[in-house]
Amino acid sequence: MASYKKRGYKNKQNKENDQPNDVETQDSTTAEVFESLDQSASKTEEFISKYQKQIFGAIIVVVVVVLGSLAYQKFIVEPTEIEAANELNQAQMYFKNAIEASGKNAKDSLYTLSLDGGNGKFGFTDIASQYSGTKSGNLANYYAGMAYFKLSNYEKAIEYLDAFSSDDELLMPMAQGTIADAFQQIGQTDKALNYYEKAANLRSNSFTSAKYLLKAAITAIELGKADIALKHLNNLKDNYSDTEEAKQADVYLGQAEAMQ
Repeated sequence: MASYKKRGYKNKQNKENDQPNDVETQDSTTAEVFESLDQSASKTEEFISKYQKQIFGAIIVVVVVVLGSLAYQKFIVEPTEIEAANELNQAQMYFKNAIEASGKNAKDSLYTLSLDGGNGKFGFTDIASQYSGTKSGNLANYYAGMAYFKLSNYEKAIEYLDAFSSDDELLMPMAQGTIADAFQQIGQTDKALNYYEKAANLRSNSFTSAKYLLKAAITAIELGKADIALKHLNNLKDNYSDTEEAKQADVYLGQAEAMQ
C-alpha cells in the first residue's frame, strides 16, 4: 500500500538534518587544532634540524661552565682556602704572643714576626698578597693593619685595614675605628672624625658604637664642631646609657655647649 504525506507536513527528521551537527563541528575544530599543532611541530623540527649544531653547542657551553665552576670550587678554591688557613695559624700565634708579651722590644719583635713570617711560614703581609681571594687572605689584612698600628706605622695600618671587609659585628667597626686612630696620629683629624662616625654607625652595640661615638664627639670638639659633638654625645647618652662611655659624656657635653 502506497504511503502518502498530508499537506503542510514536513518530515521532522529532515529538519534536524538541516541543522549543523555539534559533534561534527567539534570534531572539525579539534582536527584544525591538531593540524595547526602538527604544522608548529613540523616547523620546530625544521628549526632544530637546521640549527642543531648551534643549539647543542650552546648546551655544551652551559654544561662546561657549570662543571668548570664546580671543579674550580672543589679542586682549586677549597685547597687554597685550607692552605691559606694553615699559613695564617702561625702568624696569628705571633700576634697573640705579642699582645701577651711584656716590654716594648719583645712586643715589637713579635708583631714584626707576625707580619714577615717565621718558621717557614708566611706572615700576614704575604698571606694577604698570595691568598688575596680567600677568607684567610682577607683576615690577614685585618691582622696586618693592627700589627702595623702597634708598630706605629700608621700609613701601612690604614692601607691594610682599608683592604679588609667583613660582616662581623665587631671586627669591621674596630677596623674602621683603628683607621680613625691612625689618621688622628698623623694629624689628619677631619678624616679621623669621618672614620670614627663610620665605625660608630656600622653596627649597633654597646661596645663599638659607644666607644666610637665618644671618640667622634671628642674629635669634633677638637675641630670646633660643637653641633656634631652634641649630636654624638646625646646619641651616646640616649642609646648606650649603661656604658662607661656614656658616663664620660657629661664632661664633653659641657665643653661642646660652651663652644656654642
